[in-house]
Amino acid sequence: MTPLSDPLESLQMVRNRTFDELAIGDTASLQRTLTTQDIELFAIMSGDVNPQHIDPEFASGTVYQGVIAHGMWGGALISAVLGTRLPGSGTVYRSQTLRFLRPVRVGDTLDIRVTVTALDPALREATLACACIDQHGNTAIEGEARVLAPDQPIEHPRATLPEVRLSSNGDGLQRLLRAVAALEPVRAAVVHPTDALSLAGAMDARAAGLILPVLIGPRARIEAAAAEAGVDLAGAEIEDVPHSHAAAARAAQLAASGQVEVVVKGSLHTDELMGALLPSAAGLRTKRRVSHCFLMQTPAYPRPFIITDAAINIAPSLEDKADIVRNAIDLAHVIGVAQPRVAILAAVETVSASMPATLDAAALCKMADRGQIAGGVLDGPLAFDNAVSAAAARVKGIASDVAGQADVLVVPDLESGNMLAKQLEYMGDAASAGIVLGAKVPIVLTSRADPRESRIASCAIALLLAHRYRTSPP
Repeated sequence: MTPLSDPLESLQMVRNRTFDELAIGDTASLQRTLTTQDIELFAIMSGDVNPQHIDPEFASGTVYQGVIAHGMWGGALISAVLGTRLPGSGTVYRSQTLRFLRPVRVGDTLDIRVTVTALDPALREATLACACIDQHGNTAIEGEARVLAPDQPIEHPRATLPEVRLSSNGDGLQRLLRAVAALEPVRAAVVHPTDALSLAGAMDARAAGLILPVLIGPRARIEAAAAEAGVDLAGAEIEDVPHSHAAAARAAQLAASGQVEVVVKGSLHTDELMGALLPSAAGLRTKRRVSHCFLMQTPAYPRPFIITDAAINIAPSLEDKADIVRNAIDLAHVIGVAQPRVAILAAVETVSASMPATLDAAALCKMADRGQIAGGVLDGPLAFDNAVSAAAARVKGIASDVAGQADVLVVPDLESGNMLAKQLEYMGDAASAGIVLGAKVPIVLTSRADPRESRIASCAIALLLAHRYRTSPP
């Protein structure tokens, strides 16, 4: 074969090694960092759904105390080296032995190596020692492969594999609805539902057994929206008020007097709604600052997670952030996360006086150490990649109980949080629900552009909170 002289060509083309080109001691390798998606894809393709590999709760009680990779995931990587690097294209497997010496966990990086140890010219057969070595230099898997090496040189363009993305197929909403199925619906003030989407969302939540809506707004406009959406208002309670400002004020009265246990935003601006609910005179304030939480689920992350605050507090102070964290921890508890891992986000993972977000993160973590913030595990500052990727955290040398597995992402300000949440929703296939905590009643605060599923999921979370507030008022 003609040697490659162009570095770009070497990246674009793949060439094998024929038997006659092999020599004892020749070696090749590749590196791969294990992700949760790798485990899930291997389980799907192999059918091996052993909970040791895919169920963190089950795996935490096993001898390995956590999820580990399927052993043959490493075996498949050895096959990849043999088939693409040494000897490469045209190689035929004859046999493979493997010994599994150490577990491989999410975030571990393996160096997969093969080395020629013997050549049989009569059979055109090569024997190669195989090893998977982790980032600490420990051998996780070792063995030996026997292959028929190719007789002819093969050169072809390097393939680009299609991106594979696992989808939950919307099962997050179904799981949420199953979780609240035993709870009785609560009366909810739906504020100014005068467009088809917000009205249909409220009536869908009624049909799902989540709320008993009190529709507050101009009756004629509500009925027109019902006609547009094809919604039957039979049995629905309507409070006829002249405009959106009056609707928000009436919702505050009903909530303060205990006549409704949830407030749901309809077709009005967030500022107008919150302006009616938050003044001290409205009677809905608590000792905490109110804050918004997005509960999100995306195919790229193995668990639901919370982003806060992306809708209420524009530039929160340290004291504001402490309440934002407390509210998020409360929500995590309500949805079943007993000890949520809270990542305080910044642009970097080091504390710098020139970046106030990093100072706030350090202070919040110290407040948690001193018991001023309880119920969760805090760490920060953490850049976004370190908060959600164990591999990224390992590369940067971050040892943390939160990094790579955060349940709550606390953003520096509203702008960064809002952009993060909407990027995940529109470009990351994330499903979301929005809720405001810190008031005496939960407030469903979805965007006017949010789909039906988001509105229903938000009402389901509000139902969970409303029942919790009956015994543990905020």
